[in-house]
Amino acid sequence: MITNNKMERNTSQKEIILDYLKRVASHPSAEKVYLEVKNKLPRISRGTVYRNLKNLKEKGKVLEISADVSRYDGNISNHPHFICQKCAKIFDLFSFCDDCKILKNKKTKVGRINKYQMYFYGYCSKTESCRAGRRRRRERSSLRQNGK
Repeated sequence: MITNNKMERNTSQKEIILDYLKRVASHPSAEKVYLEVKNKLPRISRGTVYRNLKNLKEKGKVLEISADVSRYDGNISNHPHFICQKCAKIFDLFSFCDDCKILKNKKTKVGRINKYQMYFYGYCSKTESCRAGRRRRRERSSLRQNGK
């Protein structure tokens, strides 16, 4: 494939990275991608993984999610994410915002929307520490409301 007068190689390394991201729903960091891909390609370097992730993102083949550290999503459909403020896990919210797809191709005063990313932040119910933290916050809120 030729782009911008430069030859772009579609390497097996890039294909393995993309395949891994499409198979997982955990939204891994670049470091996690490196560690997982290294199991399959023991000689791959960290720099190669980071460069390929950057290239895949620029080509629109993966999403980069801005969180504590950049995380990656192999599902490039327009869908919002929930980011837990305690454990930093990221969850896809496919059915949460069914009406959000009306945003795509919508004209605004400043231009047409081609794609979007939405993030919701809160405390998940998936890990015990997050559930316990939510209980403590509710208890403190209840005490404040009761004037204690």
